[in-house]
Amino acid sequence: MKQLFNNFKKYKFLLNELVKKDIKLKYRRSYLGIIWTLLEPLLTMIVLSIVFGGFYGKSDKQFPVYILTGRLLYAYFNNGTKAACKSIRSHASMIKKVYVPKYIYPMSTILSNFIIFLISLLVLIGVAAYYRVQPTWYLVQALIPLVLLLVLTTGVGLILSTLCVFFRDLEYLWGVACMFIMYSSAIFYDPAKVVKTGYGWVLEINPIYAAICNFRHSVYGEPMDMQKLQYLLIVSIVSCVVGVILFYKKQDDFILYI
Repeated sequence: MKQLFNNFKKYKFLLNELVKKDIKLKYRRSYLGIIWTLLEPLLTMIVLSIVFGGFYGKSDKQFPVYILTGRLLYAYFNNGTKAACKSIRSHASMIKKVYVPKYIYPMSTILSNFIIFLISLLVLIGVAAYYRVQPTWYLVQALIPLVLLLVLTTGVGLILSTLCVFFRDLEYLWGVACMFIMYSSAIFYDPAKVVKTGYGWVLEINPIYAAICNFRHSVYGEPMDMQKLQYLLIVSIVSCVVGVILFYKKQDDFILYI
């Protein structure tokens, strides 16, 4: 563990540079550049609000805020884990030429997506103000699910970045899994209706739903659901520990498969 922290400090500059590079490459040759970080979730929110607010008769005037709180958190997890899947293979040439701790590559993609996610929260602030969602001291609690979401994404990202080196089809299977996670995260529907159908357990086993639920409570000025928070905490820590152990156990074999 001490060696891990020493390596992290030693290569902190490289990690910062890779994070900057990932952000720049994401918007390379784009006329609007980083503005898309704000524009894309806003446009998605408008489309989802029209579809699920108009077609299904959603009467809540703050429904766009409800959608945006779920969509932003899920989008980070989705983008961060998918980028981590490709991180080792996309840096194959560098891995073969120069020694760098290999965790730097998935971590840089996860952190760059987290920075983009934090910037996109500016949209939520603007939309919440427009729809008159009154900020309360509960808003401070929002940091907890956001930090745990980062830990969860890091753990899952390390697991996927390791397994995708040996099983490349996993990248496509994870895309399907992310679709299931999205529909079981209550981004644009009332979870109470799902519970009534007897499929509430699908929501309960989804840690992303737990993060979204508690983040929404913080935004709307309500105390967090401690049961969901404890579940999110346990899953995040376990996934991160498993990810670190698996990555360090298999990283020496990467060179044989990339």
